[in-house]
Amino acid sequence: MIGWLIVACEIGFWVFVLAGLVSRYIWKKKMLSTFLLVCTPIIDLILLVVTVMDLKNGAIATTLHGIAAVYIGASIGFGHQMIKWADDRFNYRFGNGRKPVKIKYGEARARNERKGWYRHLLSWLISGGIVVAIILYINDTSQTQALLNIMQFWSMFLVLDFLISFSYTLFPKKPNKIEGDAKDGQELR
Repeated sequence: MIGWLIVACEIGFWVFVLAGLVSRYIWKKKMLSTFLLVCTPIIDLILLVVTVMDLKNGAIATTLHGIAAVYIGASIGFGHQMIKWADDRFNYRFGNGRKPVKIKYGEARARNERKGWYRHLLSWLISGGIVVAIILYINDTSQTQALLNIMQFWSMFLVLDFLISFSYTLFPKKPNKIEGDAKDGQELR
């Protein structure tokens, strides 16, 4: 059940985002758009409540329960960025906005990579906090071991992402001759 709920929440997140953007740029309903976009965190709350209730009712924590915590952390840590990414492209396509810019190299790219890692860290901290809170609430380590396993696995990816992200600071990507005229590492996309 939790697996299907995670899938439904991910679909629900994008349905609310898309509906919010359609409302803003196609229907020109800014209030409705704002309401729909503000509803996206409610999806995370529903997933959290159902996950905790499932475990409190005696279910043994599985990898899917851990993924639910990861999903919530990632949604909070990266949700605003994902909505902004979609908004920029929707605005360009339907709202006569500027063409989105992709940062490809130099200090701007390094800064962007570091920001991405900080979001990853925030997501990991939020998910870890949820896992610890669930473990304390359930108060039965034999029932919640899978949650710790997920966090250990994610911790390895967090370290790997740190190494990759900060490598752009130590070894900044340089433009090739064709891209050399672009400004501050950006290329129009």
